[in-house]
Amino acid sequence: MEIKPDTLAWKDAYKLLIGSVLPRPIAFVSTLNEDGEANLAPFSFFTGICADPMLVCFAPMLRGTDGSKKDTLSNIEQTKEFVINVVSEEFVERMNNTAIEYPSDVDEFEAAGFEKEPSVSVRPPRVKESKVHLECSLHEVLHFGDEPGAGSLVIGKVNRVNIRDELYADGRIDTEKLNPIGRLAGPSYTKAIAETFTLERKKRPGELK
Repeated sequence: MEIKPDTLAWKDAYKLLIGSVLPRPIAFVSTLNEDGEANLAPFSFFTGICADPMLVCFAPMLRGTDGSKKDTLSNIEQTKEFVINVVSEEFVERMNNTAIEYPSDVDEFEAAGFEKEPSVSVRPPRVKESKVHLECSLHEVLHFGDEPGAGSLVIGKVNRVNIRDELYADGRIDTEKLNPIGRLAGPSYTKAIAETFTLERKKRPGELK
């Protein structure tokens, strides 16, 4: 079967996309608005870009109800700062509760029962329950369309990485102790450590290690 995305209603194209690009890590993004009110929301269009400079990105879509910007994007455009909190299985249910479209003056930290922890290099607080935090300043934001189904790409420069001591050894994060989860299609999630295997990158004959 061959499908042309531009022939589909945006909701059908969205289902096709999230059923193809998976599993997806989740950026649990904390921000502040200009009045200092906190916002917290999950986004599963999220990945790293490069290591030097350390850049990450996530893609908030416009609201499907009215095509307006989500509070996270508006806050980042105002303040140029945000924190990506890595999601572990231990608090995935509470994370899901922050996806509710609350009014902009509602603090999702409080609504979902998360504890704030001060960041070091940016103003938005970190999620204390998270084991890894990426404190980011806005590098660039790109917009694609202005109707429901469209979205933006937020690129952040990582100023500081905060990791629980028990997770970090020899320059690496212990994935099993982090216990991260990923997003599949619809309401489905996956455990990153449910079943893993090792596959070393092959080298050409004579290539140095």
